Amino acid sequence: MPTSNGASGGAERRPSRTSKIVPVADRSEILAALESRLGHVFRSRELLDDALTHRSWANEAGGVSHYERIEFLGDAVLGLVTADWLFELHAGRAEGELSLRKSMLVSEDALASYATKIALGEGLRLGAGEERSGGRLKASLLADVLEALFGAVYLDAGFEAARRVVRAYLESASELPLEQRAVDPKTTLQEQVQARGWPLPVYSVVEESGPDHDKIFTVEVRIRGDLAGRGIGRTKKGAEQAAAGGALAVLDSLPASLASEASAASVVSAASPESVASVDGPQEAPSDSSAG
Repeated sequence: MPTSNGASGGAERRPSRTSKIVPVADRSEILAALESRLGHVFRSRELLDDALTHRSWANEAGGVSHYERIEFLGDAVLGLVTADWLFELHAGRAEGELSLRKSMLVSEDALASYATKIALGEGLRLGAGEERSGGRLKASLLADVLEALFGAVYLDAGFEAARRVVRAYLESASELPLEQRAVDPKTTLQEQVQARGWPLPVYSVVEESGPDHDKIFTVEVRIRGDLAGRGIGRTKKGAEQAAAGGALAVLDSLPASLASEASAASVVSAASPESVASVDGPQEAPSDSSAG
């Protein structure tokens, strides 16, 4: 079984005095309650702590792991379990409908809503700045950490345990009718592209700038190879949402058949940097490189 991402054992290191310090006994009770709501008791509390630790807390404490590597794994676990669950639940449904349902179930809104339901924010370890900015209630952060928890369960007890935890989430998230769930620009773009019978949009990061703790990402989205939109955000997912919003604005101008060089050039002009959209708000979250 894989192990944690290098967290150190022993006594817990603590960040600056301006961070929220929770007594060890109280934190143990908080984590036990969270495990109960999540549906998994960790063999390794260290893994659970890693999944609940924000980079800001780790930077202030020094030598402490944070959730981002485990989130990468959890995102993959979530995607596989969701696809398997939908394939089993909706036998005979078309790929396009399955993809749309999957995109909604793994969306930031759905993940953050469930994270709030299980009071995930109570267990977070945040640095002083993130604490002051309301990180415990931030949708993008809650969604990321929930994915990290899925990854931590996999590391702690294997795929079947992770499947049980993710399926509990999916059953909760699927209680709302499909049409009542929040639809973001990426989902809307995917739906409209599929309605035209085109391949799914492809997203790629074309630029990263800024220090590690304050990155700015630039993402382009291409539809059938044509540049359709470009977006900027403080996370890859946020930039993808912005790019999708830009693509929606010019979608009707895309040629119905494969574009010629001239028509492709006109699309690039329509999505030029001068008209780049940006996302800095609650749509942000870590990301994969393709739709769905």
